Amino acid sequence: MKNKEQKKDPLISVIIPTHDRQGPVQRAVDSVLQQSFKSLELILVDDGSEDNTKYWVGLYNDPRLHYIQTQQNGVSAARNKGVSLAQSEWLCFLDSDDLWKRNKLSEQVKHHRENPACMISQTDELWIRNSKRINKMKKHQTKEGYIFRESLRLCLVSPSAVMINKSLFINCGGFDEALPVCEDYALWLRVLAKHEVGLIKKEFVTKFGGHQDQLSKKLPIMDKYRIQALEKLLLSGVLSNEQKKWTTHELIYKKQIVEQGKKKRLSGEHRI
Repeated sequence: MKNKEQKKDPLISVIIPTHDRQGPVQRAVDSVLQQSFKSLELILVDDGSEDNTKYWVGLYNDPRLHYIQTQQNGVSAARNKGVSLAQSEWLCFLDSDDLWKRNKLSEQVKHHRENPACMISQTDELWIRNSKRINKMKKHQTKEGYIFRESLRLCLVSPSAVMINKSLFINCGGFDEALPVCEDYALWLRVLAKHEVGLIKKEFVTKFGGHQDQLSKKLPIMDKYRIQALEKLLLSGVLSNEQKKWTTHELIYKKQIVEQGKKKRLSGEHRI
C-alpha cells in the first residue's frame, strides 16, 4: 500500500531515454531512485532495446518507476514521449550513461522555491572520459543568466543537469525529432531566447564520455545539425532583431567550417 507521500502527485518527473544500455542505465536509474528528494516519478523510455533492459526493470519494486517500450525512433522522440506521460509540473532529464549525486534534486527544488520566477535551472557537472576525470575548457564552463548569445557557438546547457517547467518545455516545442543529434542545442536556444537559466554551482551530475556508442561519435559532423537548428531558429519567430543578427553571424561561421571540412576531405581523397 502506498504511503501518503506516494499518493500525492509527484513534484518532479524524471525522464531517462535508453537504447541497448542495460549496464549504464541501471546505474542511472539507481541514482534517481536513491535521491534524497523522494517526491518523484521516473519514466524510463526504452527506445527499441534488444538487450535485457525489460527483464531487469521488472526486478525493481518501486512504484515511482514507470517503464515504457517504444519502437526505435531516436532520443528526441523518447524524451518527448516521456514528457507526454509526465504527471508533474517540473521535468528533469537524465541520459542513460550519466548519473546524479544524491542531493541533486533537493538542491534544485530549493533553488526554484527560492527563485519562483526561474523557469529553468541546471547544476554543474563532473566529466569523466575513458574512466579519467577531465577538466572543462573555459568555453565549456557551466553558466547562468541570459546566455543565448554564448550558447550559439556550442551547447552550454546539459540535458542531464536541467530542471525545467513543463509548460515552458511544451511552449518551446520540445525536442526536435528530425535532428539525430544537437536536439538539445536546438531546444535550449529556443528557451534561452526568452529566459535566463539558473545555476547550482555544485557538481551534482557525473557525465561519462568516450564510449563508442555515443551519438556524437557515430555522427561526427555536429555542425551540420547545428546549422539545421539555427536555420529553423531564424524562422521560428521567437528571436529579437538583435538575436537574429547574432544567429545569422553564427550560421555563416558554421557553414564556413563545414565547407572547409569538405574541402579537406576532398583534397585527402585526391592525394590517395
